[in-house]
Amino acid sequence: MLTGVRIVVLGGDARQLEVIHRCVELDASVSIVGFDTLEHFPEGAVKETLSEKLLSSADVLILPVVGCDDSGNIQAKYANGDTTLTLTAKLAAELPKHCTIFTGMAKPYLKEICKQNKVRLIELLDRDDVAIHNSIPTAEGAIMLAIQKTDFTIHNSVAFVLGLGRTGFTMAKTLQGLGADVRVAVRREEDIARASVMGLKPFLTRDLEKHAGQADLIFNTIPSMIITAQILSKMKSKSFIIDLASAPGGTDFRYAEKRGIQAMLAPGLPGIVAPKTAGVIIANSIVKLLLGEQNDRGNKQ
Repeated sequence: MLTGVRIVVLGGDARQLEVIHRCVELDASVSIVGFDTLEHFPEGAVKETLSEKLLSSADVLILPVVGCDDSGNIQAKYANGDTTLTLTAKLAAELPKHCTIFTGMAKPYLKEICKQNKVRLIELLDRDDVAIHNSIPTAEGAIMLAIQKTDFTIHNSVAFVLGLGRTGFTMAKTLQGLGADVRVAVRREEDIARASVMGLKPFLTRDLEKHAGQADLIFNTIPSMIITAQILSKMKSKSFIIDLASAPGGTDFRYAEKRGIQAMLAPGLPGIVAPKTAGVIIANSIVKLLLGEQNDRGNKQ
């Protein structure tokens, strides 16, 4: 149980609602900020305004998946239209030293604030228990977009997956299950064998230009410029690119548009296509970490 743990949930979307419900179920004291327009208020949580006093009482601060921008502004889907939530340096200085901040991924501003105030920061999307489970709604959402935006079937199409990390692996296996001719771009020679054993057709990312003309679909997971103008110039005009990497992605979108190639930047698909499932994944990870810390403290006493 999380009895006696003071949790502040600052902004977010439908995913945070699952986190709130789970923490309340475990008897935590949960304060929420930026949820003013909700029709059904989370039972057991207390609506608050952002203040120094509130943050000074927090054992845990939970931020949205993209914690805040480079000015400290926090996304809050359910906040009043004229309300801007900003985690300023002054507010952050009020956080207790034992406080832990949870977010999906942190930009430099948030990392620096945590460093200055010696507050622990956990980026959940770096954790396998979140990223691997999260790759499933990501793959499903990408497939949904591909079906909606193209006039051909995934079955028998030539589908490239760039990068064979946690998301790339799930993406490749999902496409394979739908009957696509799946080809994966990997960075290292040793990954060639691993991809081959999976029944995929691997090639090195440095050779993408040689293969690009064969692609009907490209799903990119590499967060750096890989689908360059030079690559795009070799592709079929009817090809479709779904860039799953975090903004700004790894595609030259300007040149893709010039060539008439459909290209979409589609980060954050779990929160769009399956917010309940994505929220449960986040909630389970946070709760697991908090309960684990409680057990550790108990064993030391």
